[in-house]
Amino acid sequence: MTVLAVLFALLGAASNAMGTAFQRKAASTVPTGGGLRLLIALARQPAWLIGIAGVIGAAAFQALALVNGPLALVQPLFILELPFALLFAIPLLHRRLPRAGWWAVAGVVVGLGLVLGSAAPSGATHQAPMTRWVPVLVVCLGAVGCAIALARPGRPPLFRAAVLGSASAVSNALTAALLKSSAGALADHGFDAFLGAWQTYGFAVTGVGAILLLENALQAGPLAASQPALTIGDATVSLLLGVVLFDESVRTGWWLLPEAVGVGLIMWGVVRLTRVVPHIGELTH
Repeated sequence: MTVLAVLFALLGAASNAMGTAFQRKAASTVPTGGGLRLLIALARQPAWLIGIAGVIGAAAFQALALVNGPLALVQPLFILELPFALLFAIPLLHRRLPRAGWWAVAGVVVGLGLVLGSAAPSGATHQAPMTRWVPVLVVCLGAVGCAIALARPGRPPLFRAAVLGSASAVSNALTAALLKSSAGALADHGFDAFLGAWQTYGFAVTGVGAILLLENALQAGPLAASQPALTIGDATVSLLLGVVLFDESVRTGWWLLPEAVGVGLIMWGVVRLTRVVPHIGELTH
């Protein structure tokens, strides 16, 4: 089951990265503008249709991964969406990744492997009682609300980007937890149970919120502030939600040392990528 979870998570990260890359490719070939006219123009582009298929496929792969493995394992693997997006987008947009960029990608991959190998997340429960969901929802939504309040206009751009990126990370993790429950209901009891589960509608709302927060974070300040907060925050909050909601477990004790080294490598790689890759925001968002 764990092997399937890892496989589906990797496919999900690659599929989402491919989707965003092809959507960027399509957007670069149509006139600037917005509204329905832009959507119609994009829909005529094969690259855009491939991109949409990639995004839909990513959602399906993520659901399959969460059904087959712990949240604390699946969500951190989506960190690889960033290097995957570069690998897809650079040839599509006719760009070249500098050598320093390749070192940064290697740092992210090695760091993630070190973290997950040391933590060894385990647990396969899909559902949690409302006595756990209620405090989780209060804390997560409260944290997002506080972040929005702190990131009001007038604050330094670096601070606003980091805070909004963190809020998006919390929303992403909460979305994944809700998706895990609803996908588990679908797998165990069928489509009627999926439609009847409140988590199904919950992940739709929080997912949209996470996207809006990310767009605001990107607009508020430099990617070097928002991307590390998003990357590390999503993985950290997902790990905590997995433990609190679904009784998942990770190794602690002396294992915390290699886990910390892995987190450091991931942060170094992500920050480095935001600095060495030209227009990285256009490639990955």
